[in-house]
Amino acid sequence: MKAVSRQWSVVSKSVVVFALCAMLFALCVPAHAQQQTKVPRIGFLNATSPSAIAARVDAFRQGLRELGYVEGKSIVIEHRSAEGKTDRLPEFAVELARLKVDIILSTGPQSTRAAREATSTIPIVMGFDNDPVGNGFVASLARPGGSITGLSTLAPEISGKQLELLKEIVPRLSRAAVFGTSTQPGNAQALKESELAAGSLGVKLQFIDILSPKDIEVAFGAARKGRANAGLLLNSPVLFSQRTQITDLAIKSHLPSIYYAADFVEAGGLMSYGVSVTDLFRRAASYVDKILKGAKPADLPVEQPTKFELVINLKTAKQIGLTIPPNVLARADRVIR
Repeated sequence: MKAVSRQWSVVSKSVVVFALCAMLFALCVPAHAQQQTKVPRIGFLNATSPSAIAARVDAFRQGLRELGYVEGKSIVIEHRSAEGKTDRLPEFAVELARLKVDIILSTGPQSTRAAREATSTIPIVMGFDNDPVGNGFVASLARPGGSITGLSTLAPEISGKQLELLKEIVPRLSRAAVFGTSTQPGNAQALKESELAAGSLGVKLQFIDILSPKDIEVAFGAARKGRANAGLLLNSPVLFSQRTQITDLAIKSHLPSIYYAADFVEAGGLMSYGVSVTDLFRRAASYVDKILKGAKPADLPVEQPTKFELVINLKTAKQIGLTIPPNVLARADRVIR
């Protein structure tokens, strides 16, 4: 009888131990499953409309796919667009911060500034910025030192090369209107580079400041009065948001113009030479990947542009009665016919 009792005691203890193990396992499984199913969220903060930067969004998505992410399954993108009403950017940045997204991807200096003011803990990846140090976003390109890193379009010498291209397609170029926004970071440096190139090419520049969309028609009127025979646009969110109006006015004015982004040429502009911004947004995905895997923004150097592109619209050239020299066409990365 005692043997049976001892045997039963051993069995009872085994049952108790098994039950406790089962309970602990049951408690652990939900937590583990929750960790496994947590999908990182990226806040995509945009100053313009989604359609205005569709190519850039697609490039970012492509970059994520190349790294093995599947949108909606292994990563989620929370889009917030100010639709050109930049005063709403702070509101959307705060909204993304409250959602506790893992990273905020900013689409330009204004978006970056709004994101920085909304949070000091959520990492911010710049899709592009023409002067991250000058804007006060990072301590240096090599060592950002804070919660912000990403990509830069810092290449002020581009405006000089743009002027050289204008001289090639308009050999008699003597006066060029330079459209820009004086309050835009990097504008002064780009204008300085243009002036250096203009001096060596024998071209006089007329800088025309465009601070808001209502200044655009007046600006083209000023270019006509100044007898400009070509136009050059500096990087500006104001100009970018109104690119269709600007390219239409350039055609109506028969003013051969060169732009800093291919988006203008796709909207009817004559030609563009500049940083491939879509390439920058594709590369931004690698920053997202590194940060999600534990890297700190402070330790990730800001990368400068490596890909530049020349895009020419022959339909527009025909409209304004201009022939693009074969040697310029041969250098084009893309030709719209």
